[in-house]
Amino acid sequence: MKTTRIPVFLMVGLLAALNSCSGKKEILTLSEITDYAPLTVGKYITYRVDSLVFPNFGRSIEIRKYQIKHVIDAVFTDGMGRPSYRILRYQTDSTASRPWQPNGTYYITPSSDQLEVVEDNLRVLKLHQPLRADNTWKGNRFLPSDTHEPLYNFSNDDDMANWEFKIEGAPATFTYRRRTYNNVLSVEAVNDILNVPITNTNVFASYSRSVEKFAKNIGLVYRQHELWEHQTNTGGSGGPYKVGFGITQWMIDHN
Repeated sequence: MKTTRIPVFLMVGLLAALNSCSGKKEILTLSEITDYAPLTVGKYITYRVDSLVFPNFGRSIEIRKYQIKHVIDAVFTDGMGRPSYRILRYQTDSTASRPWQPNGTYYITPSSDQLEVVEDNLRVLKLHQPLRADNTWKGNRFLPSDTHEPLYNFSNDDDMANWEFKIEGAPATFTYRRRTYNNVLSVEAVNDILNVPITNTNVFASYSRSVEKFAKNIGLVYRQHELWEHQTNTGGSGGPYKVGFGITQWMIDHN
């Protein structure tokens, strides 16, 4: 049977004719980076934080609770001549009954296509255009191998530079701990879980989960960043242990 091929230039012409007949044009409107990370000196966001730690040489599990406040302190020009924002961080107890204490500084540099955060000389691209479902980028590509060593000797950070950040779906309503946030953009960096929940302590297990959620006109409203592994410690003294950490934080106040 003989088939008939339509020349490429003719197909293009047909498509153009069909589009012109419809009389409609699809206009794709994308949000700006600063829509989901508004940066103004004096702006602050306060978070409740649950911090996962493994005391007693990794043989206990503890959740430490507190509040963290991030305050945009000043604008400056970074080494590449770009306007950047200095963020001051303060900490208090979980009920804010104690005075706020300084807890470090980091920097945010926005551009037309990405949002860069630098803390402890570690640079991460938190957001990247286009801000639409399924967009991916290497958000940790500037990080070194074994980013958390020597503080944590585990395998979770061996390949952080190749984590594929991904926008999960369209902006949506998000509820956590009876708090609801609107127009939330969700960015997943890693979801690599092995043998968890742990049913056999004699089997290696690992948990790597990192997701951040940004609300339009507010900024970061939720973060889970949890990296740990369960070591069987076969033949070693003390038995199995865990090494790593976890942070879960959610916004409770902002201006």
